[in-house]
Amino acid sequence: MAEAKNNKWGNVFYSRWFLLVLFGLVMLLTFSYLRAYYQEYRVRSEIDILRDEVQNLEVKKLETVEIFKRVQSKAFIEEKARTELNLLKPGEKMAVIPSGSLKTNIGQAESDLIKWTNVKNPIKWFKFFFFKDIK
Repeated sequence: MAEAKNNKWGNVFYSRWFLLVLFGLVMLLTFSYLRAYYQEYRVRSEIDILRDEVQNLEVKKLETVEIFKRVQSKAFIEEKARTELNLLKPGEKMAVIPSGSLKTNIGQAESDLIKWTNVKNPIKWFKFFFFKDIK
């Protein structure tokens, strides 16, 4: 009787249906493991990307804080007041240099422009390359 019982279980374990069910379970477990491993890989890669972004933002924050401190300094405010607003410190005097020579050059440039408007283009190029000093 014991042999018949062992033989009965042996037939079950060696049957094609048992092997198909066992193979299906192994495939299901393998697929589940691979899916979980892939999800873990994606999460780890996203964590690495976010860590890099955090480091970049920390560097940018430090640079911004330094710029903010520099902008709030008195030296920066004084420099901007002098360059952009043309302000002076108390007791300073500003020297203005007249630009009379600039007006004559502008007038001369306008007369040269009028003089050269009726000349053909090839003649202008010829004079430009070969007679630079002659006007």
